[in-house]
Order: sequence, then structure tokens, then C-alpha cells
Amino acid sequence: MINKRILIVLFLSVSVFVNAQNKQPNILFIAIDDMNDWVGYLGGHPQTITPNIDKLSEKGVAFTNAHCSAPGCSPSRNALLYGIEPFNSGLYPFYEEGLHKQLMEEYTSLPRLFKENGYTTLGAGKIHHGLKGNPLEWSDYGIITSGKKKFVDGEGYKIGNGRKMSFRPTHHSEEQHTDHLIASYGIESLQEKHDKPFFLAVGIVKPHLPFDAPKRFFDALPEHILAPDILASDLDDIPAEPNSFRKVGDDKRFKKDKAWEDVRRSYLACISWADYNVGRVLDALEKSDYADNTIVVLWSDHGYHLGEKMTFRKFTLWEEATRVPFIIYDTRAKEKSKNVKTAVSLINIYKTLAEMADIKTPDYIDGESLVPLLNNPKATFDYPTLTSWGEGNFSVRTEEFRYSRYFDGTEELYNHKSDPNEWENLASQSKFDEKKIALAKYLPKEEVPMVREFISTW
Repeated sequence: MINKRILIVLFLSVSVFVNAQNKQPNILFIAIDDMNDWVGYLGGHPQTITPNIDKLSEKGVAFTNAHCSAPGCSPSRNALLYGIEPFNSGLYPFYEEGLHKQLMEEYTSLPRLFKENGYTTLGAGKIHHGLKGNPLEWSDYGIITSGKKKFVDGEGYKIGNGRKMSFRPTHHSEEQHTDHLIASYGIESLQEKHDKPFFLAVGIVKPHLPFDAPKRFFDALPEHILAPDILASDLDDIPAEPNSFRKVGDDKRFKKDKAWEDVRRSYLACISWADYNVGRVLDALEKSDYADNTIVVLWSDHGYHLGEKMTFRKFTLWEEATRVPFIIYDTRAKEKSKNVKTAVSLINIYKTLAEMADIKTPDYIDGESLVPLLNNPKATFDYPTLTSWGEGNFSVRTEEFRYSRYFDGTEELYNHKSDPNEWENLASQSKFDEKKIALAKYLPKEEVPMVREFISTW
């Protein structure tokens, strides 16, 4: 006869195993500000140093053709976090945190969705456009304050006396830097005991301006920083509207000051600093109790021009401003994943995470779940990515083409298979008329007018 005590132990063991298997996954949600494709696994710049993000790309599903909904911090984040495209919300401008009190009455943000479905929601840093948290969304939101920055006079490059246009190494303790403190919040959260699944958001601020980071990340770079490929006649076939999006003054100033190399060095140093802090959080996850039941999603809100198209920053519908790092790593997955070359939009994150956590989304949510691509990187996914910027300006990106149409009817068409730098605008060639018609069918038929009240300090 089998001992009853043994039966009870076996029953409890099976029950614990089944419950562990059915347990909702934790979410580690890593947002990075202003990071373009100058990361190792995307090949955007040959001198970049991003070992931690590259390691994550090898573990998870790396979307190598991912693009933002809008090439600006606030509209991109509002689209992703509220699950609604800017052309359906009118939320193109930049806002401070106060706007979200109003938006909460109309939309359910992603962290709020998880909180209302039983998750503990924790966050710190830049998740929305700002560093504050709304109690409707967050069980706890870290208040991050850092000390005064220290620089060496004459080292690096800066413009005027302002803080923003600064491209210099810092000389104060790394522990005092904002991103170190934000990452530390994430690490401490992973070291805690949680009796419910958690949604942990870590919002890394660099490489957003000013481009300053600890000196050792500058010193690790080569003596000479390579410039990206730039064509002198690149602007000759560009319509007036996209040409007006360029930040001409920055490009002219950097050329006049012979400072482009300093600017690019500083950007690469900030990328390495961001990668270092991402690595600290990922290492903490590996050492935690949650290493085998957590979905990691890493993304940047938009790309960044570093002289391509003779411009600086974002705010265009070209590849440099729309392409972003985007990785999903499900620690529960048994097989090593591969890269996904299919064009995808960050708008898809909302439905993807909700499906992976078995949570129903509101009916209005835009985008499509990426779960089919997570299961099979070569699966058919007929939802080309849309990026928009202001009323009537749209860009469709597929695996091979980018088609952009502006409010005045002017167009751009680039074949990324033969022209990855988008140097030859094919839109005026009649042999591509059918291709333009096919891509134009993905453009929205109607558009919500842009909300006018906004913060103009871009």
C-alpha cells in the first residue's frame, strides 16, 4: 500500500508544478530614449559598443526592421503606451505629465491595463514623456533625483551656456547619474519578493540630449570616429515638405565648428552608457527568482539623424529617424530565437504583451499581436509599419520599400534592397506607379486633427 503521506507530497508537488506553469509571466519593460540603430546587432555604426543589448538580441527575438509610430518622444510613447496611432488620436505634439490625467479618462495605458488585471506595476525613469508616475497606472513609481554634473573646462564640445547642447564626458560618480539610479530601481525591484506577477518598467534616458556620459565610455571609443555614409547631392530629389523637417541650423553649426566628430563620439558614448545600465538590470534578472518566468521587451522610442540627410535629431520620415532597436525575450521559450526581418511597428507592443499575459485589450487598440512572429520569425505578417508626423504626412515601410506621402501630395519611394541609405527617390518614375498604389492602400483614409495645445520646446 502506498503511504498516504507520499501521495499528499506527490499531489502537492504536481500542483505546484502546474501552478508554476500556468502562472502569468512577469514583464520587464525597458524603454530607451532617442537610440537609433547604432547598436551592434543592427549594424548601424561599426564602432558602437553595446555588448548587453547584443547579448539580449541573441537570446530573444530581435526585430531588425522595427519602426516607431512617430519620430518624436511624446507622440511615439503616447502611441505605444495607449495603443493608438497618432493619426487616430491627434497626439502628435509634445506634452508634460499633466496631459495623462485627461488621457486616462479616454484610454487605458499599457501599465494600467496590467495593473487592472492583477499585476503589481513598478516603474522609474522615462516611460511616458516625463519622469513622473500616475497612481492609476503604477503600484509604485520611483522618484529619481541626481546630483550636479561635473565637467572639465575645455573638454568636449558645447554650444553657449545652455545645458542641452552639451557633448562632454562627465567626471562625477556614476552612481549619481540619472540612468544609474533608474537602473538601480529596477535592480532593487527584481531583488524583492513579489506575491503577484509584476510589470516592471525601466526608462533609460540616454542617449537623449545632452550627450554626456561618464568619461570611461568616451575613452573606450577609437581615436577617430567614422562618419555615416552621406551623399552630397542627397537633397536634390526630396520634396519641399520633408525638406522642411530637417534641422538645418544644427548641421550648419556643427560643420562650421568642425564638431560633427565630437557630436558622434558623444552619442556613441551615451549609447554605451545606456547599454551598460541595461546590462545591470538584465544581470539582476538572471540572478533573481524571476529568471525563468519573465518576458523582457526592449525598445527605443524613435531613431536619430547624425548628419544623414544633412540634419540632426529626429522629426523626419526617413529611415534614420524611424528605425529603432526592438527585442522581445521570453525566458520561458525553449528554443533560441532568430532575427525577424519583417517590418514591424512599435504600436504592436500593446497587443503582443497583452496576448502573452492572456489579458483582453480594449476594442479601440491599434496594431496587431506579434506572437505569430515570436513563434515563427518567418511567418506571414501582412501589416506594414506606418509612421506619421503631423497631419497628412505618412510613411509606409515594408521589408523592401519605404513609401512616403505628404499633406501636399508629394511623394518619396525608396527601394531598401538596392538603396539602404534612401539616396534615390523613385517616386517620379512611372515604372513604380503600381508599387506606390499598392503601398498607398495602407495609408489611413481618415485622420483625427492634431491636438493643438502642446509644449513647443522640442
